[in-house]
Amino acid sequence: MFSSLRGYYADALTSVSYLSLLVFALHSDDKKIWLITLALLAVISFFACASTYKRVRAIADIATSRIGSAAQGYVELYGRASVDADNLITSPLSGVSCLWFRYWEYCKDNNEREWRETGHGVSQSTFEISDSSGRCQVDPDNAEVTAPDRRVTYQGDYKYVEELLYAGGLIYVLGELTTVGGANSVLSVKEDVGALLVEWKKDPVQLKKRFDLDGNGEIDMQEWELARRAAVREIEKLHREIRAETGFNVIRAPRDGRLFLISSLSPQKLRHRYMLWGIFHLLVCFAVVGALVKFTLISI
Repeated sequence: MFSSLRGYYADALTSVSYLSLLVFALHSDDKKIWLITLALLAVISFFACASTYKRVRAIADIATSRIGSAAQGYVELYGRASVDADNLITSPLSGVSCLWFRYWEYCKDNNEREWRETGHGVSQSTFEISDSSGRCQVDPDNAEVTAPDRRVTYQGDYKYVEELLYAGGLIYVLGELTTVGGANSVLSVKEDVGALLVEWKKDPVQLKKRFDLDGNGEIDMQEWELARRAAVREIEKLHREIRAETGFNVIRAPRDGRLFLISSLSPQKLRHRYMLWGIFHLLVCFAVVGALVKFTLISI
């Protein structure tokens, strides 16, 4: 759950922390409190700026690939989400058909002023996107999902918040692409031949019928070698057929920990959003550092 919130809500939460720290400092006349507050603001704004810059660079440095010709590894895709019934799931709060959902449930506490979280959840079902060149399954587990449709409803003392990605819309994905099956199938002739021979041994009557060439009721070493070669031929034929089939693409969270982004925004708009947040955090950092220097000089 935390990884899915990373990045998207980090900027908003960081802005709230700016305000909270300032409000806390304003209620204190202690110079040490002010120094500590300004130092914390400087550190938070610096790391927030670095985080958004990292996202801007990740989006800008990788060109959008066509699904059908995308290389294996870290790629950027932009395609339309399938509207097939098999591609859809249902939000547990509103019952709306969607590709992906995330939700929170809140209840008012005893003083009826604060909302207390009582539950949350996020979907992990894969969904499909496509362009004119091909299709790709998206595994949203551990993704940073940005700009979904947000809904807030109230029922008495309860508040429900849900975020949805819908079928039929354009979806941006930055992650690790793997083609499963087809030419990329990982197959072992040795292991599969061994497994096939074990299966043949389970039916000794048929085995002797095929390979007991001298009719003595036993499979000798020469005849067993013939059986092994026949098994090799069958497995090699099967492997050729498997590799000739069309594999399917899956994009998921990179194994090396790099960013995994899913958004309903285009790559240009998403990069612009992160860039604006980065500029905001940078300005806060400069302002706080300036205030910290000035405050230190005055205190000396």
